[in-house]
Amino acid sequence: MENVKLDNRVTLDLNVSAPIFNLKDVFGRSINLEDYKGKKVFIAFFRHAGCPFCNLRVHFLQKKHEELRAKNLEMIFFFESPEKVLLNSTFHKEISPIPLIADPEKIWYETYGIENSKSKSMKSHLTHFIQTAVKAKLKGLPLHLMAENESINTIPAEFLVDENLIIRKIHYAKGLNDRMSMDHIYDFIGN
Repeated sequence: MENVKLDNRVTLDLNVSAPIFNLKDVFGRSINLEDYKGKKVFIAFFRHAGCPFCNLRVHFLQKKHEELRAKNLEMIFFFESPEKVLLNSTFHKEISPIPLIADPEKIWYETYGIENSKSKSMKSHLTHFIQTAVKAKLKGLPLHLMAENESINTIPAEFLVDENLIIRKIHYAKGLNDRMSMDHIYDFIGN
């Protein structure tokens, strides 16, 4: 695994092996990245369970799940929220069958080079929070303050990993509503 130094944090690089995790998701299932060999994988790191930016993205991806899975793309979602916070949310409980992993200690966030940026978070909140919160509320998505040790400064990231568990696309977000384009995802799965 090769790492790159970026903004005082170690980030991952393209064309290297993805860091292997073997964890339990909030539904009690064992999620071992090595078990995904032979499939393409979309790994996403989100903020806290009440983040409207993240919940809109999860809602969108959840709607695409069956289509993407039929094209051999699996998804794994990480949240910095504790398991009990995620399981108290009807919305997050309904994410299954997509694995949902709680990482409140942010061990895997650090391993995958997820950024903490007060300035990016503040800018996103000042410029996009109200319209994002309204969109989330209209869709019935959770919107609440952080619980426990969640951070307002976590910046999302998304990774595409090939059948050999090699990282082929990385998107470290520039703001809270900045995500990997669906065109990149469709190109990756060969559509």
